[in-house]
Amino acid sequence: MKTMLNIALPKGRLGEKVYDMFEKADFPCPSIKENNRKLIFENEQAGVRFFWVKPSDVAIYVERGAADIGVAGKDILLEYRPDVYELLDLKIGKCDMAVAAKAGFNDDRKRTLTVATKFTNIAKAYYSTLGRDIDIIHLNGSIELAPILGLSDVIVDIVETGATLKENNLVVVEKFQPISARLIANKANFKFKNAVVEKIMEELAKLTENN
Repeated sequence: MKTMLNIALPKGRLGEKVYDMFEKADFPCPSIKENNRKLIFENEQAGVRFFWVKPSDVAIYVERGAADIGVAGKDILLEYRPDVYELLDLKIGKCDMAVAAKAGFNDDRKRTLTVATKFTNIAKAYYSTLGRDIDIIHLNGSIELAPILGLSDVIVDIVETGATLKENNLVVVEKFQPISARLIANKANFKFKNAVVEKIMEELAKLTENN
């Protein structure tokens, strides 16, 4: 029986784009496109088993070995620092990690800057490179509200088009980290399944050349 490669895909639009790339790379699993609520899909002939997981959980499945490989955003890898191999930038799901504030905001460096974000580690790392004292307020959603209501001076968040910021009268102060989807691998399983993982990497790399 063929050894199965377990692949964790992020649920949602990004995951669908990623699956299309795997299909073009000749690792298809047609049942994944059926309209159902299943989470696991196998193609024994191709030797692949795909499963859908919450985007922020992909790295956990890979780190713990439940998945051999997976696709996670660079934001997740920087924030949670999972012990995995980062193999390839797939050059999709592109956006930026950025600082945003109300229009006209001026940073008074004589006082501590309050920063609202769900990316606590990324924000700390960024501001430490600037030697800036900050007070972090960890929020899980609707981060744009924080500066509007005076909870924070600035926010650190992912910016794609900037439309949400504009609608809430916020502006980008600084884009400091490009974000995109990355192919990651479990370190132990990478050794055991090296040949097939290398093959997938090679095929996916060809597809990213024009992105």
